[in-house]
Amino acid sequence: VPARNIRVVYEGVNAAYRPLPVAEIAAARARYDLPDSYILYVGSVERRKNLERLLRAFALLRGSGERRSLVIVGVRKANAAGMMGTLSELGLQKDVILTGYVAEADLPAIYGGADLFVFPSLYEGFGLPPLEAMACGAPVICSNAASLPEVVGNAALMVDPYDVQGLADAMRRVLADGALSADLRAKGLERARRFTWERAAQETMAVYREALAWDMKTLTVTGL
Repeated sequence: VPARNIRVVYEGVNAAYRPLPVAEIAAARARYDLPDSYILYVGSVERRKNLERLLRAFALLRGSGERRSLVIVGVRKANAAGMMGTLSELGLQKDVILTGYVAEADLPAIYGGADLFVFPSLYEGFGLPPLEAMACGAPVICSNAASLPEVVGNAALMVDPYDVQGLADAMRRVLADGALSADLRAKGLERARRFTWERAAQETMAVYREALAWDMKTLTVTGL
């Protein structure tokens, strides 16, 4: 299809995803028995999300003295056996918290309580969780694959999803560098504000109008 015939309309971030008061974040932590400090992943638990490499990168962090837990929020899919095997192989069962399904109403507080959000996915059609994390004020690291660079722009630290050491190094940088973390938080909040469902609706309507105008022109020219 010629590029001139394609219009891209981005998804939006629900307005509920925003920085929350400390009390609300603390209440969500208590509901899910989460620690005060943690690294966060949110999304389905399946092979394309690259969680096996995330666990290996996290193991490198733990080996260098990092004491934060890794919290994995999401429903486990049928092909998640590899991730569970890697978790056992690395002996990280006490350091990785698998929450399973979390009510959407609680997600903004869980995002907001994270010291770092990591999304090392190998493939995404869009990639909403990084934007949700940004909208809640979390610094974000994500892979440089598929649609993600287009979505996060310069507001996230991007890494090669196949590079375990590179992912570990990026995580270590953000956790150790307060200025970098603050910069990512600020850029993320600004970036997330660009993605609204109102804008998505307006741009979708514009495509319908453009298509209708083209169709009416075609009908007029052909005399139909």
